[in-house]
Formats: sequence, structure tokens, C-alpha cells
Amino acid sequence: MTWSAKRRARTSLLAALVAVAGSAAACGSDNADPAPQAARDHLSSCFKVGHVDSIAGLNAFVSRLRGDPSFAGGDVGASVDLQDRRQLFVFGDTLRGASFPGQKFVRNSMLVFTQQCGWAVLPADGGAVIPDREDGVGYWPMSIARVHRPGYDLVGVGCQRVRSTGEGGVFGFEILGPAFAKFVIPTGGTPELVSTTDIGPDLVDTRKPMWGAAAVVDHGWVYAYGTARPPGAGLQGFSLQVARTRPDSVTSPSTWRYWTGSAWSLHPGNAKVLIPSEGGVSQTLSVFQQGGRWYAVSKKDEVLGTDLTIWTAPAPTGPFTAATTAAKIPSDAATGTLRYMPLAHPDLLPEPGTVVVSYSRNNTDFSLVQQDPRRYRPRFLRIRLPR
Repeated sequence: MTWSAKRRARTSLLAALVAVAGSAAACGSDNADPAPQAARDHLSSCFKVGHVDSIAGLNAFVSRLRGDPSFAGGDVGASVDLQDRRQLFVFGDTLRGASFPGQKFVRNSMLVFTQQCGWAVLPADGGAVIPDREDGVGYWPMSIARVHRPGYDLVGVGCQRVRSTGEGGVFGFEILGPAFAKFVIPTGGTPELVSTTDIGPDLVDTRKPMWGAAAVVDHGWVYAYGTARPPGAGLQGFSLQVARTRPDSVTSPSTWRYWTGSAWSLHPGNAKVLIPSEGGVSQTLSVFQQGGRWYAVSKKDEVLGTDLTIWTAPAPTGPFTAATTAAKIPSDAATGTLRYMPLAHPDLLPEPGTVVVSYSRNNTDFSLVQQDPRRYRPRFLRIRLPR
């Protein structure tokens, strides 16, 4: 479904892993009140997960897993670990099995894993875990992070708002701006959605940064990265900028400050371009720290590019320098295979000086994906980080 892959091609990990933790957008602080009340979700039946201790084993698990009717395939796959040692994953456009009693296709979904079981998180109506707005606008996850609190985790998911236009086939959609969703996850319990907050008015304009495309929580700050590109740029990459705020204020843009290259400013128009759009990143990417060095991992020049690229920086504010092409992940016009949106997973099977990366896969022939949704799942590899 080209829909998702091509979409993310402009604008995505899968179904079932076992042990992952990522970085990204967040909410909450360490001295907050008790867990807020939330709507009641429930878990699907367990699908079995075996022990995975290598990249080869992880890819074998992903490719063979039949899963549960509640989850057949999806993209994005941003992830975090929880304090009870479970792992949490959020996915973009998600396929359900033919026997699933609810919606067969949703804008987003969530899975929870232990080393023995995986479960899909299901709202009462069987729809998206972050529900569509009443006007039909849905939410594509981009990034995720959590804050540990006594008895529960508070998890924030950075999203982009999407609206179907009904025209243009697989490109019949519009991206309207960012949003943030908050979840409460009791220790050993079911994730529950607390709130969804749209950031800014609905506006189709790629010049406006998509804040939350990547994010990092560091020393009490949320660094929210925004991606943008000028009109008429075709399918080239996106530029990168950064803002920051305190975790509890991530849904209040008035508290955000934007990096100018030398200071933090109140005005988003003053934000410095850290990576230019020409030769730039995908609209969704990963930024993380390892060994005192900062890294951005993305596919250069979006879906039509070929290079899984690492940019390095001494600080979350840059300056970022394209250091190396870590791998080739081209799409294949002959088979219709799409490879896009690499995401880093620093806590998955960690080894010093390296990082595990996933990239989303899809096919331009929707019928092939319907026949075998495993085509619509990520692939993993380990890349070496430049010193």
C-alpha cells in the first residue's frame, strides 16, 4: 500500500520485535502528580514471541510472524522501553486481518511486548489507538518517549495530522501539521490514551516545520526536531531545525524556544537550519546520543534516495555534518518494493560504537501487500557509528 509507504516516502518498523527502546518526543516530568484518568483500552490475545539475540534472528522473527488479526502489518514502528521491562511500539497506517471484527485499516496502532508475548492495544471501538478527529483527520505517529513515574509510565507520541482528499489515488491526502498524544501505562497494565493535542492550525504547507519528526529528552529538556522543505522541491529531502521545552510543556507551543545558531529564541521564524533540504533528511528520522556524541540517522533525499546516512554533531543543537553513508536502501522500481524511513534503536541489542536501525518496507502494488502483509514490515541492520 503504496498509500503508506509512498506517503511516508514524502512524509515510518513493523509488527513484532522483542526488545527495543528508542528516542523521541515526550511529555511529563519526574515530579508530577499521580497518573491521570484515561479512557479504557484493552489488549488483544497474546501472540508468541521467542528469544531474539541477533539481527538475523530479529529479521527471521519479523518475516515469519503471522501475528494476530488485530495487527497484520504497518510502518513507522517508533519504540520505547517501559519500567516494567515491557517494550512499546507505535505504528503508522496499519492493516488488520480479515477476521478482525473492527476497522480493517487504521491510521495508527500500538503493540506491547514481553519476551514471551506480544499484544495489540485496542480501543473499545476497535479503531485507531489515537482516534481520528470527528472531521476524519487522522494521526500518523512519528516519535515516542517516556518518563518513568512511581507506578506508571507517562508516554508522549509525536504525530502528524493527515486528511484524505478523495482524489489523486495513493497521493490523495494532505498533511496538516503536528500533534502530540499522551498515554498513561500502569506498571504491568494496559496503555491508556489521556489526550491528543493539535499543535497549530490545519495548514497544508511544507515550509512549516513538522515539529516532533524526531525528539530527544536530555537533562530535563525535550529537544523537538522539525523537518521542512520549500515548495516545488519535488521529492528531495527535508531540512532540520530544533526547538526545546520542558517535558510538561510540550503541548504548549508558547513555552517552546527555537535554536538560532547561538541562542534560544521565542520566535519560530528565527530557527536555524541545521541540515539543508537539498541532500537532507526524511520527514521522519531519529536523533540520539551515544558516547557523548550526537547522531541523526535518516535516508538522504527521502524515498527516491538510496543512502542511509549518519550526521554527527557535538550537541543536540548541532552543527550536524553528514559523516558517512552507512548502507544502501534503494527502492526497486522493477518489483515495486519501497524502502524508506530508517529509524535508530539505540537500546536494541546494543554494542558499543554501533546502533541497530530499522527501515520500513512496502510495495506499490497494494494487492501484493493484501496477499501477504509481511511485505509491509520493517527490516533491521546494524550500522557502525563514525567516531
